[in-house]
Amino acid sequence: MSALHPIISVTGSSGAGTTSVRNTFEQIFRRESVTAVYIEGDAFHALDRAAMRKAMAAEPTLSHFGERANLLPELEAVFRTYAESGCGRTRHYIHDRNDAERWGGAPGTFSAWEDFPEGSDLLFYEGLHGALANERINIAQYADLKIGVVPVINLEWIQKLHRDRATRGYSTEAVTDVILRRMPDYVTTICPQFTNTDINFQRIPTVDTSNPFIARWIPTADESMVVIRFRDPKGIDFPYLISMIAGSFMSRANSVVIPGGKLDLAMQLILTPMILQLVERRRRLL
Repeated sequence: MSALHPIISVTGSSGAGTTSVRNTFEQIFRRESVTAVYIEGDAFHALDRAAMRKAMAAEPTLSHFGERANLLPELEAVFRTYAESGCGRTRHYIHDRNDAERWGGAPGTFSAWEDFPEGSDLLFYEGLHGALANERINIAQYADLKIGVVPVINLEWIQKLHRDRATRGYSTEAVTDVILRRMPDYVTTICPQFTNTDINFQRIPTVDTSNPFIARWIPTADESMVVIRFRDPKGIDFPYLISMIAGSFMSRANSVVIPGGKLDLAMQLILTPMILQLVERRRRLL
């Protein structure tokens, strides 16, 4: 953790909705004139698409959720370097033609490594491993604010199925195979991170999602509730949050439940003061 070079990490598995949370953070950064540098988690995959397919054919349980398919020591080093000096580097994974036009290179490959621009207020990470801490890797220790995005698992699978079929052209069977292959790493690598996060946002559907593999559509925000869990509730003004978010209530001493349609408002109310605290602390030291 670093007062001069703070780091925010948003952690969630594929299909969890971390991109929507990133969009909210970007709105806050823009409104509050915060200059951020970004790391996308897939930039630290160890293999490009073709090499990963070959590796998975030889090792059926290999997945991007686990350590072996990612450059996690290198990611930890970037976090450490940024916390110490405000410097670091990243690259971009090229998913499709649009990414290829933007970053150069063929879909399924990586762009060249690039250093972060100078003068940033903070580093923002969005990916699979932003709160990872075990006997080999400890990325979590460098993040000043750790956010978990954790839908209940059937909802997460529905979101992944729909996204991969719509944007990547995968069949239901292909996505199901990916889910099954990732399950061991989901249990051993993804889930433990949500114990390390400062705040978890867990969306819960209020409609039947018993069989996610035949769901015709993703439950809407109005068909969902969101549980917001604070690891340390000290300093959180729960009466204020409840008064500002219609239909919300406390379910435990460290948890608030809100209507799904109020998630963006809740994140704005909760996260803006935390971001400003990190940035103001940094600017006092300059």
